[in-house]
Amino acid sequence: TEVPLVDDWNISQFEVPPVEGKTRFHDLNLPNPIMHAIADLDFQYCTPVQAAILPQALEGGDCTGRAQTGTGKSAAFLVTILSHLINKPIKDRHKASPRALILAPTRELVLQIEKDAKSLSKHMRCKTVAVFGGMDYERQKRWLDGPVDIVMATPGRLIDFQKQHHIHLNHVEILVIDEADRMLDMGFIPDIRKIVMSTPHKDKRQTMFFTATFTDDVRRLAASWTREAHNVDIEPEQVSVLAIDQKVYIVTTDEKLKLLYNMIVQQNLERVIVFGNRKDQTHRLAEALMARGISCGLLSGDVSQHERVKTLEGFREGKFRILVATDVAARGLHIEGVSHVVNFNLPI
Repeated sequence: TEVPLVDDWNISQFEVPPVEGKTRFHDLNLPNPIMHAIADLDFQYCTPVQAAILPQALEGGDCTGRAQTGTGKSAAFLVTILSHLINKPIKDRHKASPRALILAPTRELVLQIEKDAKSLSKHMRCKTVAVFGGMDYERQKRWLDGPVDIVMATPGRLIDFQKQHHIHLNHVEILVIDEADRMLDMGFIPDIRKIVMSTPHKDKRQTMFFTATFTDDVRRLAASWTREAHNVDIEPEQVSVLAIDQKVYIVTTDEKLKLLYNMIVQQNLERVIVFGNRKDQTHRLAEALMARGISCGLLSGDVSQHERVKTLEGFREGKFRILVATDVAARGLHIEGVSHVVNFNLPI
């Protein structure tokens, strides 16, 4: 059954006291269905990036922001998109033609954004579709059949869908480019240029552009794809950096596994990410830990998408203690409650 757009939930059921120096979601005049979802998630006060971006973005203004993963930027652009969909409904919908498009560098990040979108849109009509490589092409094509509100995508698979005319971007009203610096590093910019050029001109769409670092190349991209953008620069949380205790163990290759095992067992560690440089290293390490009774999950480039999703969910839910990963496979992930991160091999 379709969730009605009009939500009879009342904001009085979600009391959040004003606090000096903090912005409440209550202060942003958000539509009732979105406030209901925010209450369900118990989001009380905006993060710095949300407080800096949302007032401008909710008015339809372009935004550029320097913000790390985990700062709440996904909720900032999703709340903007969902508010726009509610406040500006349209009757004549086009098949496979999203009203909002979110570009992200990795399938894990796309899935994370999709999960957040579904949580924030649970009390309104909104069809979201995640488009990315490594999963069934035909199934994703079926998801696009009919009207769609939000598409979140990796550039390569989206280009494939465009070439086959399975998706049309000429009616995009809001474009989000997330983690632009990583997409530049990964060689996606030519594809992104093609995608951006196939959306309406920047004067006829709202654009939100996020990056963790602002190099000269990234600044040029932001300037060319946005108009009179409101710029937000959010420093990474210094408190968390200062709280990190970094240790280096000088140890022979033969003793590394024994040291890692003893650290996990003696300190009774429950949520640890262990990085290796290569796929073969991570496979061997995961097998060695499991042979010693340590529950592990594995993330590497040759693990199927279904297994990757299952592994990440299992780690978040505490079904196993150790996530063994290559650094490329785990980039951009935000997982709460990780107590230790171990570089089993020195990063290349």
